[in-house]
Amino acid sequence: MAKVAQKVTLSPSRDIPFDKLVLSQSNVRRIKAGVSVEELAEDIARRGLLQGLNVRPVIDADGVETGMFEIPAGGRRFQALSLLVKRKRLAKSAPIPCIVRDAASKILAEDDSLAENMQRVALHPLDQFRAFQALREKGQGEEAIAAAFFVTPQIVKQRLKLASVAPALLEVYAEDGMTLEQLMAFTVNPDHGRQVQVWDAVKNSWNKEPYAIRRMLTETSVRASDRRAVFVGIDGYEAAGGVVLRDLFQGDDGGWFEDPALLDRLVTEKLQAEAEALASEGWKWIEVATDLSYGYSHGLRRLAGDSAPMTDGESAAHASLLAEYRALEEEYSGQDEYPEEIDARLGQLEMAMEALEQRPLIYDDAEIPRAGVFVTLDRDGSLAVYRGYVRPEDEPREETAVQDGDGADAMGQGGDVGGLRWNPSATSAGGTVITSGGQPIGTELSEDEDDGALKPLPERLVMELTAHRTLALREAIGRSPDVALTLLLLRLVTDTFRTSNASGSCLEASVRHVYMSAQAPDLKDSVVAKLVDERHAAWESDLPLGDDGALWDYLTVIDQSSRLALLAHCLSFGINALHEKVNPYGAGISANGLARRMAHADLVARAVDLDMVEAGWEPTVDGYLNRVPKARILEAVREAKGEGTAQLLDHLKKGEMAAEAERLLKGSGWLPEVLRRADLAAIDGKELEEGQGEDAGDPEDIALPAFLTADLPESGASMLAAE
Repeated sequence: MAKVAQKVTLSPSRDIPFDKLVLSQSNVRRIKAGVSVEELAEDIARRGLLQGLNVRPVIDADGVETGMFEIPAGGRRFQALSLLVKRKRLAKSAPIPCIVRDAASKILAEDDSLAENMQRVALHPLDQFRAFQALREKGQGEEAIAAAFFVTPQIVKQRLKLASVAPALLEVYAEDGMTLEQLMAFTVNPDHGRQVQVWDAVKNSWNKEPYAIRRMLTETSVRASDRRAVFVGIDGYEAAGGVVLRDLFQGDDGGWFEDPALLDRLVTEKLQAEAEALASEGWKWIEVATDLSYGYSHGLRRLAGDSAPMTDGESAAHASLLAEYRALEEEYSGQDEYPEEIDARLGQLEMAMEALEQRPLIYDDAEIPRAGVFVTLDRDGSLAVYRGYVRPEDEPREETAVQDGDGADAMGQGGDVGGLRWNPSATSAGGTVITSGGQPIGTELSEDEDDGALKPLPERLVMELTAHRTLALREAIGRSPDVALTLLLLRLVTDTFRTSNASGSCLEASVRHVYMSAQAPDLKDSVVAKLVDERHAAWESDLPLGDDGALWDYLTVIDQSSRLALLAHCLSFGINALHEKVNPYGAGISANGLARRMAHADLVARAVDLDMVEAGWEPTVDGYLNRVPKARILEAVREAKGEGTAQLLDHLKKGEMAAEAERLLKGSGWLPEVLRRADLAAIDGKELEEGQGEDAGDPEDIALPAFLTADLPESGASMLAAE
């Protein structure tokens, strides 16, 4: 027979006057915890009593109800109400909502008190975060929320920040998949995508501590304590649109600058502004750098300046400081140690005197125009200016003929190499040259800024063009044993008879494979690249490379022509005709060394009769024409096809001009000056002088596209009429 479920009967509720209530001794709560009674009283005054009191009738010795009620559950609420009554904010007879337990109930008062405190479940932190967020979305400010829940505004900000973490991570936290400390770490970076990415990376890792999460979320940012950030300042960075990441839960030393590229730009601009201000002092050059490399002043002469004298006011101030310093020393000379305040004052006096004693240097007016300045950042983020450095090429010297191919005579006319002048420290007509990374600041020309004047080729383009020439020389040397032998002998003779160039070893005649750091994308597929690779593969298949003894035997038995051919092939990999950035600080190649290298490469090119046209180089849009100003494009067409043809392109936009120039120059044999041989360039120049454009052909004989012929004049009309 089924058991009938017993019906539940709830205790009735009623309002009981406050002065009829007393605190029960059966209340199990003895220790204060949570919100204080004062804060609870303020909360009840603001929003009323949210939960009634649990009470029982007070019985006298005869078992009769006395009209009073004791409170076993709700004692803190009763104490808060008592405080309001005491402060006359609540009437003594005010009705209080109560749940009245039957005096004859079998449930003990202690049972009720214990159950009320243990059966309730604390609010999950995530629910609290979201509740704060809902309050703010409905118009309550952080200060109002903090006042309502008796917490500080900082705590409200923190909990609102936790609620703004990626929803996917909040769900993980709700399911106890991560700790509160880990969730707090994710608030450092507001990017939800990055937050999820980092969690996916660490959730199965052995190291998912909060500090590791913070590090991953800020690894692409810059600490506010970084010297670049200190130099720019948070205000300047934020004014430029930068965002600062902050950690609300622990010290972050000012936070993180989220946009390193913006920060670097601001540092560069501020350093350049400082450099422009220094230009008025008359220096020849100013080098701007966030970091100066080790040995930046190697090989440079430092000017010996004289300290600027103090003014009368400065001398008087220094004398006053010194007098006070000596008076304090004499007054406390008999004590074992100075009192704390006296010691601090002596330190202040020392710093003030040192500031006056650190005098700026005054340099010889005759030396300043040949010397330069380094502008950089100090370790602490302050500006550092190092004045008075003279480069070797700027030293005063007598005009004498340079021997041994060292200088302008080795390079040809006036130090030119293939039409280029290798003189990185030349002073512009405008005065001080300000550079950054070795490059003049603000020299890039947009198409709109192109004034039609011939400017030097971009350095990156020169590096790529000389990489083409280097590879072509390697191929040519590889099939020219006699030239290779001469080249090797030249190297050995140089080492033998020029002791200043000796390396210190007994021989060290070796081939170092030169890596081409700058190269055009089509270099690996060029004709000469394939020839070099094929020859290398052929030798590699014949040589017993795995055994030194077998290789020695092989080299001794092959005939002399094969030995010379192998020598030429190996030597070709040491060819270095590359243009490189000149390093004025000592490391890398110097301006003089680069000039000698290019002159030497021209000698070798002449010896192997190098022709870059036969080597497969052509002026294409991507490889050359789109990389130079319009004036360079027109110069190329003018040299190859004559002035009339160049005029037909003069009105075109840069892209159209480059595409049409590629078509016109195809098969013409035209080369930029850096790829020409100096001996042939001199001959060509003489021929052009005698009869310029005679072989270029008349523009009317050239097949032109429709967009160029549409505006041509009728037959017989003057070419000037078409302009």
